[in-house]
Amino acid sequence: MARHNREGEGTDQQGARYVISYQPDWLKQIKISRTLSESNRQSTKTLFRNPATCAERNPGDRVRTRVTSKEAKVDFEVTIADEGRQIDQVVVTSRAADGKGDITFTIDGSLPQPGALGKVRRRRRRTR
Repeated sequence: MARHNREGEGTDQQGARYVISYQPDWLKQIKISRTLSESNRQSTKTLFRNPATCAERNPGDRVRTRVTSKEAKVDFEVTIADEGRQIDQVVVTSRAADGKGDITFTIDGSLPQPGALGKVRRRRRRTR
């Protein structure tokens, strides 16, 4: 049985605070990218990283991730129905609240499954 969502937080390049509701056995990290209107360059920052290094259980057939920020005027939720557990990443692009460029959230769900991290470590020791 999947575990309930947890909450975490992070700040973006401009100091805005975000609250992240995430499935602890699926989400690895969320990165935020902005296109800077002055230079047309892109700035990317890790907004949130799951403190777990691998899943304790299987995440279940449905995974929900919610990102909210009052300062940045962002509030969205992504729900993934993935019975085959094949989805590793979701990208959400939004217009910035100030009208200056786009904001892209890269939601990385490639957290290793239960026991997978130990298998990788054991393989590395054997090949050295």
